[in-house]
Amino acid sequence: MRIIPGDLTDPRVIELLRIHVTTARAQTARGSAHALDISALQTPDIHFWTAWDSEQLLAVGALRQLSTEHGEVKSMHTAQAARRHGAGAAMLRHIIEAARTGGMSRLSLETGAWDYFIPARAFYRQHGFAECAPFGDYLADPNSVFMTLDLQAART
Repeated sequence: MRIIPGDLTDPRVIELLRIHVTTARAQTARGSAHALDISALQTPDIHFWTAWDSEQLLAVGALRQLSTEHGEVKSMHTAQAARRHGAGAAMLRHIIEAARTGGMSRLSLETGAWDYFIPARAFYRQHGFAECAPFGDYLADPNSVFMTLDLQAART
């Protein structure tokens, strides 16, 4: 498996991101889905990567820089066929290492509170994330769960 900067013009990447955004919006209350579309991933504060096995796209993930010390995991999604084979974990480890290398001391994320997101929340807990208060521009929302990881204390 290789993780490389993502090409947001690649039709395979576009399709996986479409699935991610569509699913997130379908599984979250209206106005509570925070999945980024392709145009939102093209801002200077975001680094976007893709994970591949040969020519098969396995996963996508992004790191948004909220401040010099704080980053946010965005657009984490693993292709259905690649789930439970380590692609998502590899992508998350890559994002965590990129945040550390970039000098960040904290990495946070927002995910859904509905049952559909139980596996995602368990996945992030396995990697050291703990629930926290809303961060950045987020407001408290019963449909969202906020999680954070202290990058100086944790080593995944």
